[in-house]
This record gives sequence, C-alpha cells and structure tokens, in this order.
Amino acid sequence: MPRLVFRPLLATLVLPLVLGLAGPAVPPAGARVADAASSASAAGARAKPDTLFPRQGHTGYDVRHYDVGLRYEPVSNRLEASTAIRAVAKTPLRSFRLDFVGMTIDSVKVDGVPARWRRTAEHLVVTPRKPLAQGRFVTTVAYSGTPSDYTDADGSQEGWVRTVDGAVALGEPVGTMTWIPSNNTPADKARYTFRIDVPNTVQATANGNLVSRERRGLRTTWTWQARDRMSTYLAMVAIGSFNVYRSSVASITGRTIPLWSFVDTTNDTSTAARALLPKVMRFQEKLFGAYPMTSGGMVVDNAAVGYALETQTRPFYPFSVDAATLVHETAHQWYGNSVTLRDWHDIWLAEGFATYAEWLWEGAHGGKSPAERFDDLYATPADEGLWHPAPTEFTSSADLFGEPVYNRGAMTLQVLRERIGDTDFFRFVKRWATLHRQANASTRQLVSLAEQVSGEQLDGLFADWLELDGRPAGY
Repeated sequence: MPRLVFRPLLATLVLPLVLGLAGPAVPPAGARVADAASSASAAGARAKPDTLFPRQGHTGYDVRHYDVGLRYEPVSNRLEASTAIRAVAKTPLRSFRLDFVGMTIDSVKVDGVPARWRRTAEHLVVTPRKPLAQGRFVTTVAYSGTPSDYTDADGSQEGWVRTVDGAVALGEPVGTMTWIPSNNTPADKARYTFRIDVPNTVQATANGNLVSRERRGLRTTWTWQARDRMSTYLAMVAIGSFNVYRSSVASITGRTIPLWSFVDTTNDTSTAARALLPKVMRFQEKLFGAYPMTSGGMVVDNAAVGYALETQTRPFYPFSVDAATLVHETAHQWYGNSVTLRDWHDIWLAEGFATYAEWLWEGAHGGKSPAERFDDLYATPADEGLWHPAPTEFTSSADLFGEPVYNRGAMTLQVLRERIGDTDFFRFVKRWATLHRQANASTRQLVSLAEQVSGEQLDGLFADWLELDGRPAGY
C-alpha cells in the first residue's frame, strides 16, 4: 500500500497492534537534486555510501561528538544555532561536506580558523584554509533563520516540525539535516551535547541525561548530554509547554536508570503509559539483556505527524501512548538504537525485532503467541503487500517503512526460533544485543551469529524470508 501509511497511527488499516511504530520515509530518488559532479570530487572519497541514500553522509571522516547550541523563539519559530562537530579524518581532506538544508549559514570555522564554504541542494561543502591531515579536527558552524520540516515520499513530515507552543525535531531517516549540519548516515554514530535556550514559559528536552537547567532572567538553558553513541536519525529536541515527570527504574544490573518524561500540558493522559514503562523495560531486560542506555522516558507532544518514533533514550509519541507502541519503541533502544543498522536496506534489523518484541509481550500477557501471530500473517494472500517487496530488497525510499520490513521481518525471527529452538534463539537474541552494543551491524553479521549460536546452516532460511519476492513456501 502507498505509505499513507504504514507509519502507524494510521496503520489500523493494516495491523491493529502496530499503531504508531514507524518513522518516516524519504523523498524518492527523483525528487532529490543531485550535486554537480565537481561536488563529489571536492567532498573527498566516499568508499561505501549508503545503498538507498548514496548522497547522504561522507565516508572520509568519523564524527565523535556534536555540541549543539540552540536559541529558539517559539512564537516566531526563529532559531539561532551553533554546532561544533568533533571528528577524525580517515584520510587527508582538502574539503569535505556536511548534510544540511535550509536556514542561513553565518560562519564556518575549522579548528578555530574561518573556512571557505558553499551550499548545494542538501550539503554544506567546507574547504579549510589548509588541507586537513589524517586525524582529529573540529568544525564549527553558526547558522540562523526559520528551520523547516522535510516532506517524505509518503507525504509525512520529519525534520523541524512546528507545534502550537513550540516544535519537535524528528530525524528518521534524513530530517536531522534540517537543524544540525551533520554526517547524516546511520553508519556514523557519535555522542551529543544539546544546549537549548528557550523562554521560561516552555520546557526543552533532548536525548540523554539532563545535566543542568540554568535560569537567567526570562530564559532558561536546558543542557542534555547523550553519552550513548547515536546515529543522527535518532536525535531529537522537543520544545513546548510540558508537564515534566522524573522517576527511575532499577536495572537487572543493579544500576538506577533515570526516566524523564515530557508530556504536553493540554492533553496529558500519560499516567498509565508512564506506570507501564518500567514494567516493559524489566520484561525486555530479561529477554534482551541489560538496558543499553543511560536513561529513558518519553516525549508526548501534540504534533500531527501520524507516527511514533524511537528517538534515543526518550521516544516520541504524538498525542498519546498505547501499550503496543510503548513496547515497540522501548525495544528499539536495544535493536535499532544500540545495535544500529549500517545501511538503510537493513532497516528490518530494527523494525523486525521491535515488532517481534510486541509479539513476545502480547503472548506473555494473555494475547496471541508469536506462533499464532505468524500463522495469521502467513495466511495473507500471496498478492498482498506483506510479500512485496522483500524486506531487504526494496528499491524505493517509499518502501523503507512498509509492512514487509515490520511484519515479514518479525516473521523471519519466528521462523528462526522454530528452526533452532527456544534455548538457542533467546541466547542468540541476547548475544546479538550484547555483541554489537552501541555499534553498527548488518544482516550478514546477524546470519553469521545465528549460525554460530545454533551450529546450523541458515543462509537459505534468511534468503527465503529477507530476499525472496513473494510468500516463502513450506512454512
């Protein structure tokens, strides 16, 4: 079906239990303006660009830390910002590019020295005064103006999305480039600091832990620090009139995990969801291993985007939170956020696991078992969208968050479970989360680990479920 919307809040047309699970898709290739050929050479070598979005990201450097300073005026929607990007050049660079759209560039410096720069359709190309040697460097970009949202191939919004009393910044898969000049590819994970200066009439949250909240006159600066490495698409800022809730949950490791939840004051129905979150986290820790982030919580805001999103540590929910969506987005903290895909064609590694986590929760709480969920879906007629295209074989960004990625991805895990047995399956699931904690991974690595844990040859099984167009036979 056209992604009107397997992005769930509208997914009752497809699958009632997956309300609000997905993130946005992106404009189709034809809608994206390619840079001139000279831009590619000027920006340096790009050894392995993402197979779905080859114009996003730069492989010549690795970002280690983003220090993002934002001064925001909710009434006018004006943003004054500065981002310092600490990176390591993997090869000498005469110039390099950052992914960035919109607003006005006020200045660019590399290692404190003004640099030359130019804009292309979706990039900021930076040329330092002296070529960069291999090693560390810092790029500081000052910019200002009215940040914009970004329209995806399915017509949905991401990027800087304005609300009645502020804004929420959502980035899956490419929207972060509307408010942070960045290496906007999931393969480059980094740590973040957010310093958000807003009027005292609103509150501001982001990923990670609240470090400080400093009030000066009529304004307050909220500083959040994301110490867990994070891909750009998982970055989030929410500004508005929120009820702020602080609590905690005890991990199976014995540490105390702080929980910060920000809920829109005009529609606060979060009591049940906030009470359920610690129970969901403990349930998932037993299955997946220790919670992999420094904090948790939620953001519930009146942003009419039509989807929930697994923004790291603090998932975003529009208007309200149901149990299935809470389970799904919380599971993403292990699968998708901690263990992150390297290439967008492996998005099933995030969505298939999170959907299967829903099935596990439902089965443990009086609902259908994962096997029953599988059987119901397997009965879907062969010409239905569930079977086309295969989860790793789509060619359009409009299919990035389609039903095969979610449900057929989860079905793949159920088939694997039935093939290798519960003991090996849950050992595999937990080991996958541990082995690639705070790192990137691929389907190839997952198949290898499943074979290692089970001692079985499984490439045929995974090919049937992830690569074959149509309904696999014999299951």
